[in-house]
This record gives sequence, C-alpha cells and structure tokens, in this order.
Amino acid sequence: MTNDTSVHAPRTDAQWQIDHLGPDYQQRTLPLGPDPDGESGDVVATLVKYAPADPAPQTAPTVLYLHGFTDYFFQEHIAEHFAARGHRFYALDLRKSGRSRRDGQSGHFVSDLALYDAELNEALRIAREETGQDVLVVAHSTGGLVAALWLDRLEAAGGSAAAGIAGLVLNSPWLDLQGPSYYRTVGTAVINVLGRVRPFAELPTGISTSYGDSLHHTRSGEWDYNLDWKLLGGEKVRLGWLRAVRRGQARLHQGLNIGVPALVLRSRATKFAREYSPAVDSADAILDVKQIQKWAGCLGDRITIVPIDGARHDTFLSQKPVRDNVFRELDAWLDWLAEVRG
Repeated sequence: MTNDTSVHAPRTDAQWQIDHLGPDYQQRTLPLGPDPDGESGDVVATLVKYAPADPAPQTAPTVLYLHGFTDYFFQEHIAEHFAARGHRFYALDLRKSGRSRRDGQSGHFVSDLALYDAELNEALRIAREETGQDVLVVAHSTGGLVAALWLDRLEAAGGSAAAGIAGLVLNSPWLDLQGPSYYRTVGTAVINVLGRVRPFAELPTGISTSYGDSLHHTRSGEWDYNLDWKLLGGEKVRLGWLRAVRRGQARLHQGLNIGVPALVLRSRATKFAREYSPAVDSADAILDVKQIQKWAGCLGDRITIVPIDGARHDTFLSQKPVRDNVFRELDAWLDWLAEVRG
C-alpha cells in the first residue's frame, strides 16, 4: 500500500557527495573488496540518487535503476519522471562500469553475473533504509538479465517481495544471443570453453558506431553523456564476460520465478546496421526484439510485454514522440501495479 512518506526523504550525510550531474544528484561509493576475478585493486559500485532540494512527497515505491553493457546512469529525465509520480529514485553504476571503473580494470567485466548480487543487495538495503519503502527495479538490456536472475535468487531465498521488491520494469532486456542460430549452439559451446580458460581474451568483433551515433549529441542524437564511460562503438567483449552472460541466459531459458509483476518494454522492430542511417532511430539496433518476445515469459507470472512502435534499443532514449509513448505505457502499468499492491 502506498502512502505519503515524505518524512523518509533521502538524508544527506558524509557518505553522499554531489554527483557530476549537478546539485540535485548525489553519489555514494559502495566498497566491494578485492576483485573476485583477480584484477588488481578493489572493486566498487556507485549508488546515485536524485535528491532535489524540495522533493514531492513520496507516494509510490522507491526506484532502483540498473544500466546495461557499455552504459552507466546519465538519464536525468527518467529520474525526474519517476520523482514527479511520487517515487524516490536511485541508480546503480555496477562494478567496473561508469563511475565505478578504476584504473587497470576491464570495463564491465565479471565472470559470473551473480557477483553483482553484492552491490544490488547493498543498494536495495540503502534505498529501503533511507526511504522506508519497497523498491521497484528498473533495468536496461544486460542489466535486465542481471536483475531478473537476482530477483529469482531472492525469491528462492525467502521471497523477492519479502525482501522489499515491489516489481520489475525491463527496458529491452538481453534474454538471448542475437545472430545466426550457430552462435547459440556451437558458438556458445566454444565460448564456454574459451571463456573459462582465457576469460580476458577479446572477442574479435568489428566495431559499429551506428547506435552510438543515433544517441550522442555530437553525432545524430540529442543526448549528452561521457564518451569514456559509454563508448560510441561499445566496450570490448571479453570471452569470460560473454560466458557469464550465456550461462545467465541459459538459466533464464529454464524458467525463472522473480516473484513480482514485471513490465517488459521493447521496440517493435530490429535494425542492425554497420553505419548510422535514420532507420536506426526507430528500431532496436542492438538486440533481436523477437528474442525478447520469445523469452520474456520465462521470467515468471504476471508479465506484461509492450512493443513500442519506433523505439530505440533504450526505449527511454527514443525520439521524443516515441519516448512520450514509452512513458505513457510505463505510467499505465505503474497505475495498475499500485492497484494490485493495494
């Protein structure tokens, strides 16, 4: 049940510092200790919160936003949209990603997606402690796979709802490996072997900037973000990381139980392209949307799938008329979720 919890507005203390997004945003480093994957130095995650001086009263679950591969949190318009609806908003830059990457670390690399549970559990604890509310998880692309597997483990350990999860919103989740079918059979068997013995070896893939060119304001897009943290051509794909993703996707294909309702937003069409063209602006240039549709039912019960005409891979970064429609669909589902939760 939602209620006015403005007395639980996020506090400011020495652990929180002003974020580079400006005075309305704060960040907090989450120490995670030595890297379990053996790279030098400790690993950290970074929790960001939207903390305007005069926030609206909280009347809905707190949001925890999770980025994808070659990504980090910079989407201020998402935070502001949720805040206007009465949600407190937090975002997590995972280990070796964005704000959390340290010198000598391989960007976004983990050998097991379950390693992310450490920062996800801590972010959940902080968000619930500071706001006094359950948490709605919102996750994009690879982050969607990570979040679904995490909630499945929470459900098995005693219940995701009991752990404080209100629901899940997936924005173009990466649920299977795109490309020819042999990528998912023979190719995956090779990845499994090589990813175990040579985890940091790079997959010899060509670089395409078509998606990045469609987004960044210095190219053909409207968004301003750090090109050192979100590269136009994407991060290096390492075999150990891809092995972890394929193992996670195989687990999902067996059927998960995330324990809470979920909304899956996706584009209606896919357009793979080596170079930018206007067609990239109105389709998913990264994932095969048919695979999202095929596997979304493996998340559990009460899954709502909404194809969006003209949406990009990150549906929240679509061109404005489409983006407005994405937010309308999101709001309709959030209204439904509020009724279901009472």
